[in-house]
Parts: sequence; C-alpha cells; structure tokens
Amino acid sequence: MRRILNNSIISLLVVVVVLFLLIPLRPWMLDILIIINIALSILILMITMNIKETLEFSIFPSLLLITTLFRLGLNVASTRLILSNNGHAGVVIAAFGNLITQGNIVIGILIFLIIVLMQFIVITKGAERVSEVAARFTLDAMPGKQMAIDADLSSGMITEQEARVRRSKIQREADFYGAMDGATKIVKGDAIMSLIITVINFVAGLIIGMVQGGGDLNTVLTTYSIATIGDGLVSQLPALMISTATGMIVTRSVSEGSLSVDVINQFKAQPRAVLATGVILALLAFIPGTPTVPLLLVGGGLTVGGYLGDRRMSALPEPEAHEAAPPTPEEAALQAPSEAEYYKDINNVYSLLAVEPIEMEFGYSLIPLVDEASGGKLISRIVIFRRQYAQDMGFVIPSIRLHDGAALGSNQYIIKIRGEEVARGEILVDYYLALEPSSPAGEIDGIETVEPAYGIPSRWILPENKEMAEIYGYTVITPLTVMLTHLSETIRQHAYELLNRAETIQLVENLKKTEPELVADVVPNVITYANLEKLLKSLLKEGVPIRDLATILEAVTEASATTRDLDMITEQVRTALSRTITRRFCENGQLRVVTLDAELEKKVLGALTKNEHGVYLSLGPDVVQQIISQLGELRGKFNELSQTPIVLASPVIRVYLSRVITQFYPDVTVLSFNEVTSNVQIQAIGNIVLQPQEKRA
Repeated sequence: MRRILNNSIISLLVVVVVLFLLIPLRPWMLDILIIINIALSILILMITMNIKETLEFSIFPSLLLITTLFRLGLNVASTRLILSNNGHAGVVIAAFGNLITQGNIVIGILIFLIIVLMQFIVITKGAERVSEVAARFTLDAMPGKQMAIDADLSSGMITEQEARVRRSKIQREADFYGAMDGATKIVKGDAIMSLIITVINFVAGLIIGMVQGGGDLNTVLTTYSIATIGDGLVSQLPALMISTATGMIVTRSVSEGSLSVDVINQFKAQPRAVLATGVILALLAFIPGTPTVPLLLVGGGLTVGGYLGDRRMSALPEPEAHEAAPPTPEEAALQAPSEAEYYKDINNVYSLLAVEPIEMEFGYSLIPLVDEASGGKLISRIVIFRRQYAQDMGFVIPSIRLHDGAALGSNQYIIKIRGEEVARGEILVDYYLALEPSSPAGEIDGIETVEPAYGIPSRWILPENKEMAEIYGYTVITPLTVMLTHLSETIRQHAYELLNRAETIQLVENLKKTEPELVADVVPNVITYANLEKLLKSLLKEGVPIRDLATILEAVTEASATTRDLDMITEQVRTALSRTITRRFCENGQLRVVTLDAELEKKVLGALTKNEHGVYLSLGPDVVQQIISQLGELRGKFNELSQTPIVLASPVIRVYLSRVITQFYPDVTVLSFNEVTSNVQIQAIGNIVLQPQEKRA
C-alpha cells in the first residue's frame, strides 16, 4: 500500500490542484495553501543555489509545471473568494495587502506593478532567453562530447562502463536543457496570467462592491485594492522566486561546490580587489556633497576585510621547489673521470648497444606530465592502455622507456620503435586542444595546429575558452590525452614490429597452461616458432587480434595438411577467425565496403606469378594506378561515415591485393568474403572498375 501511495502521491496532488479551479475553498484553507506555496518556492530556490550540477535537480522542468499549476489554482480560488466574499479572502492576503499599501493605495499599486514588471521583464524574460540558448548550444555540443568519450575509451583512459555512464549523462543533459527551453515558456505565461487576474479582481471587485454591495466608493476601493494587491503579491512572490531558480539552474556552470561556497571562495581569492574597492569608496567620502558616513562605513569595512585577506594569503607557505641544484665545478670535475673510468672496461660498452622496443623522449616542459612525484598521470594511463590492448588484441605491449631528451624543444616529444623515431609531436601544457568540427557554430581564438595522431585540424586554446569551444562543437581534450592518444595509435600501427621470438614463445607457453595437448601437437611439429611468429605478425599488421591462439593453431593444423605456403595458411587462419574479424570491422550489423569489378578480379588473378620464393602479384602500373585513384576517391565516403575504409575481395587475391593497396593507403583494410559472417548485411558504397585503355596511333 505504501509503495502504491509513493508512486501515486504526485499524480493525486496534481488532480487536487486542478480541482481548486472548480471547488470553492474556505479562507482558512486558502491561507494554509498560500503558505505552502511560498515555502515550496523558497525550498526550490535554496536547492538550485546549493546543487553542483543541473542533473542533481533533473525534476525541475516537471516541478516548474506543477508549481505553476498550483499557483494558478490558488489564484482562481482567491479570486472566487474576493469577488464572492466582499473582498475578504483570508488573513494572509489581507496581511500582505496591508503590508504593501501602508495606508496609501496609490503607493501600494505602484510598488506592486514594479514587482510584477520586474519579474516579467527582467527575471522571466532573461531565464527564457538563457534556457533557449543553453538548449541549442548543448545539443550542438553533443557530437563533440561523444567524440571525446570515444577518444578516451580508445586510448584506455576510461573503461566501457565509464564511457556508458558519461554518454548517458550527456544525453540526460541534452534532455534537461531541451525540457527547460519549453518550461520557461510556462513561467512567462504565468506572469502574464497573474497580471490579467489582478486586473479582473480590481475591476470586477469595484463593480460588484458598488452595484451589489451598496457601499460607498472609498470603502469599496480600499477593500478591493488591499485584497487585489495582497492576492497578487502572494502569487508574484513565489513566482519571482521560481523564476529566479529557473535562471539560476540554467546558468550554473561547472563548480566545486554550492553557489554560496563558490561565491565566498572566489571573492576571498581576490583580496586586493576588495581592498582597492574599499579605498576608492573611502576617498569618495571626502568629496563635497557625497554621503560621507555611509561611504566611510562601507569603504572602511571593505578595506579592513581586503587587508586581512591579503595578509592571510601572503602568510600561506609557497610550494617547495623540487629542482635539483646544479653540481659545483668541483663535483663536475669528480664525476667526469668516474664515467671515463667506467667505460674503460670494454664489457661496459656493450650496455650501450641495447635497443629498447619502445621509447618516448620528452622536452623539459612535458616532464611534469610524466613525473608521478609531480602529479603526472602518463604512466598510469599507459598501464590502463596496455591492459585494454591485451584484452582486445591478445598481445602484451612491452615496457616503454620514458626519459627526457636534451636535443628536443621544451614542448616536443618523440616516439621510437626499436631505437628509430617513428612519430613526433608538440603540445602546450597550459592549453587545451580543440579539434575542429566540419561546421563549427562559431570561431574560437587559439593557435592553429594539427592533431598528431589523426591529422585533424585543431587549435590550442586557453582554459577559459574551453566551455565556449565545446558549445561551438569543438572536441576539447587535454595535452595528456593528446600525447597518450598519439602514443597508443603509434603502438597499434607498429605492434607487429614489437612481436619477437621471445614474446611468441611466451604466448605459446601461456596457452600451454590450458591447452597442453594442442600445443604439443602443433608447435613445433606442424609449424615452427619462426613461422608462427611471421603468421602472428601478419595478423597484427592488418589489425586482426591474436587473442584466440588456440583457434589459430587449430586452423594452422588443418591448413598445413594441404599447403606449406605460409600466406595460404594465414588466409585459412583468418577464415577461422571470421567472427573476430567481423566484430572488429562491422558496425550495427552492417559492413560498408568497396567491391572489385569481376573483370578487375580476373585481371588481378591472372597477374599472380609463382617463383622459387613464393607467389607475388605482377600487375601493370596502369592497372595499379586505376585501382589506387578510384580507391582514393571512395575513401572520402568512408571519412564522412567515420569508418575504416574496407575493400572486399575474393579469398585467393586478398593477401596480394592488400600488399599493393597498403603501400599507398595504410589505413585501408582488405577483407575476403570468407572472413565476413553470414549474419552481416554487406553494403557496397562503391565499385572499382577496370577502365579500357585508349589506343595510341
């Protein structure tokens, strides 16, 4: 019973409010409901001032409608009492009417009109405009925020569950501001309706009092003026507070606490501004004709407060410097011979020949992003990425050596694979990187650059421009995210180079714990560690996960019964991994691809040539040029769809066609029909056709 009551109480209250429009209320009952209305409006205003995020009070749009309906119901009930009870509608309305008039009807009417117009023109109009702009900008910024979540997820900064929560929050924010855009129209209509009801009460009250009551004009005017002003006041005060709460909740930005805490802390953080204001007011007090005493009181208070605040901030301890002192000349002289003595031993020189699998060098300004003692989070983010990549691809990324580079610029970094530089970037630590959308809603000031991982046109912007950039549709990311995304994408592209013999043996040994019989049968009896390493490298190079090593070895066993060609064995392994390949490249049950014309496939098949080293593709340069030029045009369609370009070919020619295409377009994936599961809908967005050659005279 309690659950049913809890689920239905608001619905019952709304029905009761609607009945106020029809059922007459006793004056004492109206007094209680008016007090409840005032208390409810104060409560809503206090909540909006103490929340940190708008979604903490997500019921506000619906609550706005309910309170407006409640207020209109009370207006109708009070109007009925005023007109039918000779201007008497309870002690609350009478008390508020006498409070505002103070014995002077004209002043009371003017003050009441000022309150109504202030609420209608300033608060309600402003809240309506802010809600409209916030709703439009929030919806425009949604794609950029979604892209930022996807970037964090792909780089391993967040988990799938965290990404799902953040996407849900973005959707709820969009729904909230969309609802607020409509809800503010209700507040505006309520203000207009209050004015109309006030005019009706006054005019109709005078007519009824003069015609039916038979009283004199002065008595009737006084009675109905007090009742009308009181009724309007008890209606407009809650409406004013609700309108203020509406403007408050749609103008809240990202904050660390409630509005009161933020205001106090941010004013306390600027004591010199407070001190300067106090001094200026105190100086104004000495100008002839100015109110000396009030200016001295306020100015003196601000001066003392600013002075004490400035002393308090000056007394705070400064952060200690952690930079190491440079060595003295005597220490340097002692250190130099020790290094020379160390390398006199020829065995120590061999330590210089070691090549790190992955290295990352940083300029001086980027060291705080790496140094955990200074709050750097790069190492922890790399750990998260290594775990996610191992789960996705079945390959454990080796340790990454991080060190400073003396030859680099202060904001530069480089990434090395096997001792050679493969990528380079430059970031500004004190800025944010705003990725430019295809059609931004506005222009943002910043330093133009290119995002290093994907080559997207971008701008380095100041932190204070971050929110405006997101409103304009830019995807805003931190410098650490830029560097980590670049590192992760570089590792993905060169993962096959990081797989060595030791890692291959480690993967097989790990499988031996669960599939000892399979490993004993296949390695090295069917395939050697050297060939298995080549096969796994081939899969990683084309982005195929090697996590299911048991299926790979089983497919190797079946393929080795009919062929010894490692390329053909690899193709049969890919067929066995068709579910994995389909999952990796398919989106929402659809696979958008580029196909090859039948004549072109025959041409490619006929160009396969075999020699003592194996099979290779011997295509004429004119055919290769046609394939590459047509594919280059079709890549634009995939970019519009934000999808990896995929070419679908027959199983016989897939591997050889892939080697030709990836020389020109490394981002293009070539799949065969056998690698796509039957439950996927294939959508061809283009076809590469062999064009006839022009005859020359």
